[in-house]
Amino acid sequence: MAEITDRKDGGITQTLQPPRGYSISGRKKSVAEEPVTSVLTGGEVPIYDRELTADEEVLAALGYKPEFKREFSLWTSFCVSFAVLGLLPSFASTLYYGMGYAGQPGMVWGWLIAMVFIQCVAMSMAEICSSMPTSGGLYYAAAVLAPPGWGPLAAWITGWSNWIGQVTGAPSVDYALAAMILAAASITNPDYVPAPYQTFLLTTFIMLIHGCISSMPTRWIATFNSYGTSLNIIGLLIVIIMIPAAANRESQGLSKFNSSAEVWGEIYNGTDFPAGIAILMSFVAVIWTMSGYDAPFHLSEECSNANIASPRAIVLTSGVGGVFGWFLQLVVAYTVIDIPSVIGSDLGQPWASYLIQVMPQKAALAILGLTIICAFSMGQGCMVAASRVTFAYARDGCFPFSWWIKRVNKHTYTPVNAVWFNTTIGICITLLIFGGTVAIGAIFSIAAVAAFVAFTIPIFIRVFMVGNRFRPGPWNLGKFSLPVGALACAFVMLMVPVLCFPAMTGIDLNPLVMNWTAVVYGGPMTLALLWFAIDAHKWFKGPKVNIEHMMLGREEAVINGEGQDSGDSSANSLSDAEKGKVAA
Repeated sequence: MAEITDRKDGGITQTLQPPRGYSISGRKKSVAEEPVTSVLTGGEVPIYDRELTADEEVLAALGYKPEFKREFSLWTSFCVSFAVLGLLPSFASTLYYGMGYAGQPGMVWGWLIAMVFIQCVAMSMAEICSSMPTSGGLYYAAAVLAPPGWGPLAAWITGWSNWIGQVTGAPSVDYALAAMILAAASITNPDYVPAPYQTFLLTTFIMLIHGCISSMPTRWIATFNSYGTSLNIIGLLIVIIMIPAAANRESQGLSKFNSSAEVWGEIYNGTDFPAGIAILMSFVAVIWTMSGYDAPFHLSEECSNANIASPRAIVLTSGVGGVFGWFLQLVVAYTVIDIPSVIGSDLGQPWASYLIQVMPQKAALAILGLTIICAFSMGQGCMVAASRVTFAYARDGCFPFSWWIKRVNKHTYTPVNAVWFNTTIGICITLLIFGGTVAIGAIFSIAAVAAFVAFTIPIFIRVFMVGNRFRPGPWNLGKFSLPVGALACAFVMLMVPVLCFPAMTGIDLNPLVMNWTAVVYGGPMTLALLWFAIDAHKWFKGPKVNIEHMMLGREEAVINGEGQDSGDSSANSLSDAEKGKVAA
């Protein structure tokens, strides 16, 4: 038996039976009875026209009505996020930065050091996810936790930064996938040199396929990603074993492996900065690779037992990805022969160049083919996660034409319109291919910066500004919450400017080698801030409640949530003062 005291109604105490997955018939739970930090106040009671499952009750307490089928589990949520992580294709896509900026020490030390802090970010995010398991969780958390008066702005910055990171994810992966496919063609036919328009057309074709797959019913998507993740894990293990076994270094008159002194201590500085800064710049590879562990957060409205399974999937993805990724870094660092040749190869894809350098052609093509298959699964996972973020923001009116973007397909029960909105934006982004390798390469650092800025804003607010307004969910860090969150914030504050550094300085710096991250990320963010200052602040008040609710003890005063097709972005949004009343 559990006793709940209604402090707003003269201290009346109500006795409830323990829940068994469904609401008690005829009895509506207040927000204060759920382990959430909500935009609603503790004394408000969500109302729905049927009994809700335990997961749906938590979502209703956050102010949203259930719209998806909950067919993701801990395993399938992990599968999507691990597919988004895509260790093997991610490593292949970013080898230019990890190896090219600081050589082998940048790969082994860089990954190891960065992973400690990235795990701090992941655990802090998981704690917030447990308390607020919604599709737009980062943006929702920033709005609810921000100091009074700052909630809409915090949500706006977090939401747009997260969306930029998400919407550039699939294009960056699919571009790298297209480059690997064309590199394989170049290996088999040395006279063939891929043209930019061919890379663009192939990237567009792959994105259209991913759009079709991401529009399928939830169960089909979950099954596809389950197989894809299994393949990613198996493929990664095969590559980690196969490279040392099949490497032909000895036939080239070299030792089987590079010496540990070279791997751990001889920095190949591919930048004009000091060696220490070069190692920090090499972190872009691990940060971009490990930026997919937030996917379970965005899938939490489709996950069973979401406030436990989703945070576990976040931490599991980051932990498993960090360990296996480091093993892959070690294998490549101990076997690479000539770093300048790998980075500057005419193949245009460092991973393919490395494989040809250290392995027989057939073995190299086999590993490259396996990487291509894994990259296809990764791109599809990125598309799914991004579509859920877009849906969540459109539900709160953040985009032009949100009324169309937020519609859930009545046949598949998935946000099909959001999928194709993202696909269109992604194809437009890949036009950067015609600007050269440096221009299109900026989408990797953009995704890393945008994602980690969005990850850290709610964590920073949680650590330094919230006090007792945060109600931990069933998965939490306990007494380690604030120290871990502080380390996460410090790491991101250091890395964001470093990720914008160009490799060259002084007279060597020109438009062809310039790091355009600050422009391509800062430009849209500046426009978003100007939009907020000029117009959006008038109507955007943060997450919008779309479920009916009433104050406990005042059953006659029902507040209607926003209708599914309403375009009024300011309807039923709560003020920051009301947010501050969340029950401790």
